[in-house]
Amino acid sequence: QVQLVESGGGSVQAGGSLRLSCTASAPGYAYCRNDMFYYRQAPGKEREFVSGIDSDGSTNYADSVKGRFTISQDNAKDTVNTVYLQMNSLKPEDTAMYYCKTDSYCSSGWGQAPEYAEVWGQGTLVTVSS
Repeated sequence: QVQLVESGGGSVQAGGSLRLSCTASAPGYAYCRNDMFYYRQAPGKEREFVSGIDSDGSTNYADSVKGRFTISQDNAKDTVNTVYLQMNSLKPEDTAMYYCKTDSYCSSGWGQAPEYAEVWGQGTLVTVSS
């Protein structure tokens, strides 16, 4: 079972910075490959993609955050992966609930076929005031 724990978020004035973090863990598995993402949902709007990083470290960003947000990861263990979303030059329109998601492929042992799981975090609120 893959578990996600999110942290970070809060309130900041326009132009400020915040960092979000999200840790995926899979107790009971031997190793996992995680492609991890951040989405956000503002009040009255649909959830939208913000940024993603795959297990090889390739990153992508929504046009609205390019040059301001940076995603990175730390593979501390075979079954634990933490991603960070550094958000700089924040704007009021960045205000939203931010959700972490992982597409995880975890194996119970070397040579075992991986099991796929899509898991969403509980979300963390980011509020940017003008």
